[in-house]
Amino acid sequence: MSWYYVPVPTVHAAENFNASEDAAALRKAMKGFGTDEQAIIDILCARNNYQRLQIVDAFRVDLKRDLLKDLKSELSGKFEDVIVGLMMPPVNYLCKQLYKAMDGIGTDEKTLIEILCSQNNDQMHAIAHRYEEMFDRPLAEHVCSETSGNFRRLLTLIITGTRDQNGVVDPDLAVEQAKSLYNAGEGKWGTDESVFYKILAHASFSQLEIVFEEYKKLTGRTIEQALKAEVSGDFYEALSAIVECVQMAPHFFAKKLFLAMDGLGTDDKTLIRIIISRAEIDLQNIKDEFEQMYNKTLLSMVMNETSGDYKRVLCALIGGA
Repeated sequence: MSWYYVPVPTVHAAENFNASEDAAALRKAMKGFGTDEQAIIDILCARNNYQRLQIVDAFRVDLKRDLLKDLKSELSGKFEDVIVGLMMPPVNYLCKQLYKAMDGIGTDEKTLIEILCSQNNDQMHAIAHRYEEMFDRPLAEHVCSETSGNFRRLLTLIITGTRDQNGVVDPDLAVEQAKSLYNAGEGKWGTDESVFYKILAHASFSQLEIVFEEYKKLTGRTIEQALKAEVSGDFYEALSAIVECVQMAPHFFAKKLFLAMDGLGTDDKTLIRIIISRAEIDLQNIKDEFEQMYNKTLLSMVMNETSGDYKRVLCALIGGA
């Protein structure tokens, strides 16, 4: 189990793709009385993001209309949220989710953790750059204003993109880092949190994997056990998310999806966000992991928890069991 699994998406590029034909078919689905939601699902969920953006262009050039505006005026509720999300470039979509997590009263720390702690350096740079373009304020500054303490320090380090590049590992350094983590936590009275956030925010995922193995050799305990004993609150949740993404990102997202649907009510925001943002990356891996972990398919659980066009669009993105 490690970060270098082969990511398998559930949504792929359509072969024999024709943006103008799709634009015309979408116009037809929305023209006149009533809307053919199934036609919209059939087209947009069977195209990848790059192709959907080409359809937006064709819609503007061929029909002199704004596809996003038309979709928003014809659709509503959670179904609209999914379709509109699919029409945004992935990095823009994540920036919008981060903004929503911090806008207005209160902060949705869970969303900040899920998005920020699962990115590698290049992805994080792209998000930080685009965020400032879209919202005219630096992401690090916005996050700083909405968080506090060690949690704030950790997220700021992640956003400012100081994580080492993946692939280059230093086993000797990993031993030293494992010792530092032990000395900062279990090996002393009280906890020196700065050591935790510096190592977990700076080291590459491939390096951290070796650090966690060395920690277990050194202490006989897993890094998860150490974190649970030493830190708490949002800081714990964020460090724990990094650990899970280092060891197996699909496991992290499968658990988040399960918790979004388990028990009373459904956390639709999380359900939508993960399915949209992972469909073209590793949603197939997440599905496989989900079934192993919970002995039921992601598809069957989503079908039980949702209804109508919203259910149909999510199922189309998830694909067959």
